[in-house]
Amino acid sequence: MESNQHTQGSADAIESAARRATFGQLPARIRYEDMTEEKAATPHHPSRYSYDPEGSWRSFACVAADLGL
Repeated sequence: MESNQHTQGSADAIESAARRATFGQLPARIRYEDMTEEKAATPHHPSRYSYDPEGSWRSFACVAADLGL
């Protein structure tokens, strides 16, 4: 019985050494800050927020057409 445990223990050690040789060690951890990048969804463009009285009729053209005006 004792020799069976001894061979089982050495078999586990051999399997463990084979796994270690195959897979080595885990890769180094990557910090969360290195995985993410903050970027604006849309670039800031000054004309986007400016008021254009000549072109403002375009946004109401569909509403007027829908109402039959």
